Amino acid sequence: MKRSLEHIRNIGIVAHIDAGKTTLTERLLFFTKTSHRLGEVDRGTTITDFDPEEQERGITIYSAAVSFQWRDVTVNLIDTPGHVDFTAEVERSLRVLDGAVVVFSAREGVEAQSETVWRQADKYGVPRLALVNKLDREGADFFGTVDQIEKRLGARPLVLHVPLGLGPPHVKDPFRGIVDLVEMQLLTFPAKDEALAGGAALAAVQAGPIPPKLADVANEYREHLVSMLFDLSDEVAELVMAEAAIPPEVLRRAIRRATIARQVVPVLAGSALDCIGVQPVLDAVAWYLPSPADVPPVEGVDPGSKTAATAVRRADPQEPFCGLVFKIIAEKHGDLYFVRVYSGTLKAGSRAWNPRQQKKENIAQLWHVQADRREQIPEAFAGDIVGVIGPRASVTGDTLCDAAAPIVLETIQFPETVISMAIEPETSLERKKLAETLEMMKRQDPTFRALESEETGQTLISGMGELHLEVIRHRLERDFNLKCRVHKPRVSYKETLARPVTVVGNVARLVGGQMLQAAVTIRAEPVEAQGSVTVEQGWFPEAESLAELAATMTQAVRESAERGGLKGCPLWAVRITVLESPIPDPPPSDVAIRMAAAEAVDRMLAEAGSVLLEPIMRVEVSVPEEHLGDVINDLQQRRAIITGTEIRGGVTVLTAEAPLGSMFGYSAAVRSVSQGRASFTMAPLKYGPAPAETAEAFV
Repeated sequence: MKRSLEHIRNIGIVAHIDAGKTTLTERLLFFTKTSHRLGEVDRGTTITDFDPEEQERGITIYSAAVSFQWRDVTVNLIDTPGHVDFTAEVERSLRVLDGAVVVFSAREGVEAQSETVWRQADKYGVPRLALVNKLDREGADFFGTVDQIEKRLGARPLVLHVPLGLGPPHVKDPFRGIVDLVEMQLLTFPAKDEALAGGAALAAVQAGPIPPKLADVANEYREHLVSMLFDLSDEVAELVMAEAAIPPEVLRRAIRRATIARQVVPVLAGSALDCIGVQPVLDAVAWYLPSPADVPPVEGVDPGSKTAATAVRRADPQEPFCGLVFKIIAEKHGDLYFVRVYSGTLKAGSRAWNPRQQKKENIAQLWHVQADRREQIPEAFAGDIVGVIGPRASVTGDTLCDAAAPIVLETIQFPETVISMAIEPETSLERKKLAETLEMMKRQDPTFRALESEETGQTLISGMGELHLEVIRHRLERDFNLKCRVHKPRVSYKETLARPVTVVGNVARLVGGQMLQAAVTIRAEPVEAQGSVTVEQGWFPEAESLAELAATMTQAVRESAERGGLKGCPLWAVRITVLESPIPDPPPSDVAIRMAAAEAVDRMLAEAGSVLLEPIMRVEVSVPEEHLGDVINDLQQRRAIITGTEIRGGVTVLTAEAPLGSMFGYSAAVRSVSQGRASFTMAPLKYGPAPAETAEAFV
């Protein structure tokens, strides 16, 4: 169904784990009559947490899309996970959304993942509202949380609500309503039991006068609201200068413009669990967050231009079609691709162009997705988020567009995996099924990696944390009936030479009545360059027969060197040069040359000695100042060398070099020493000498 762009809101709900995102989503669906029962996270009955793993753990793991109507606005909402291991779900959601509601717990305030999702929203330029939730909890602090939003996130909070009371029902002055500073009236809400009895028809928020005990606080924050808008809105400034009353609609226009321009963050108050403040959140989404028509036209690169010229698409159904694939659900009967349509019209049964793959993709079916329910639709328009069945080659972050007007939109950058484990099926018969299943899961989850190590033969799976890999393992067992054993992965050690040597490998042996005689001379040395062993030909005789022998010697030495070093590990950062060697008469056979080459490599290892090398990772840890000492101490105990520190965005960023073998379990350790506020990335850097005790273990 074609809708006016001004009446569409594409928003996400993001927050730290346990701030109340999914509970808020359930209330929004209930009060908009989209759902006729109130789902509870603790009971596993919510609409958006429909995966068995989510219901069992009581957390969101996969982002879920739902749509509903409020007033004259259609809201396309994505509920995202809060756990840091599933941060990719937040990343890809914010990439395609126009606005966000960031939920904070009034008791815990701004938490670690709150900072992460805030930075992600900044990265994609997403306007947002803030909801201080759980004001009915013991220890709730509304204004303390507002201060944290300002200080820790660098935002400009614009307080629109003042809570009436704080805490649970048994305290002297419990939370039971909010003062709306735009209308300057008190809003009270029926008890949760009454809400359930009244059904979704209960939009019966009671408006009344502000109680005397709240009048001073309400007036103070109303003045603060007007003074902030005075600098941002000429309309408000003129009314203030004229000492005239400011109508609510004028304030709302000013708040909307400032929010869309990301000059302020409107702050709301409520308790989603107790159904207090839910309708004002819906109003704020409709009034203050942008429609697709309010955000700037999407920009991309014209793939047909030699100068990588910028191409622009406006949110207009009449423009050429372009959309971004931001999520894939891998299914046996055809993957479901989630696409944000930025411009034009996409019709079922048509074809779209993927400029990165240089392929046409079938758009067999279009689906309106409502959590785990789907409804087939004939076409989708600019501003819509739809499920598409048909594409085969596209991956997350790919652009689909009109072949006659190609454009490549900015893709989605996902963080690198930080933890790995080895996995194998319980029976060899299931090895092929496991490989196929892991490939399917890689399509669905861009932060999941699976590869078979050529050196160890293990299948290594990598992810964003231990919980991430645990969920993957449970899914293999539950959904695909694959019982797997998991192991701590073996570190891939290497060997290099302790010193340069020049040796000769000789063979003079009677084999089967035939005398095999040959000599191969090599020079070997350790080198600075990181890489596997290189074998070079350093002898180039003019005679054709000798040239062939020199080439055969070089190849024979290369094959012998690939067998590894004294400890059985692959040779690394070693250069071997084949030198001029004495040629017996008659010339040696290929078998004799191979035997002499093997002898030369053995002598090289024996005389030069070998040094065991371990993989060194480049580690970057972002940590608040108060936890810096604990993080440094923990890294040093892991044999890490701190190579740099800098202040970035209010946090200290440590750069270090650390051996991979000591970094297993670091994901949990760094959260423990920083109270969950530090984050880190880890990438391979080089190979360096392993400690003596590790080398001795190989003897």
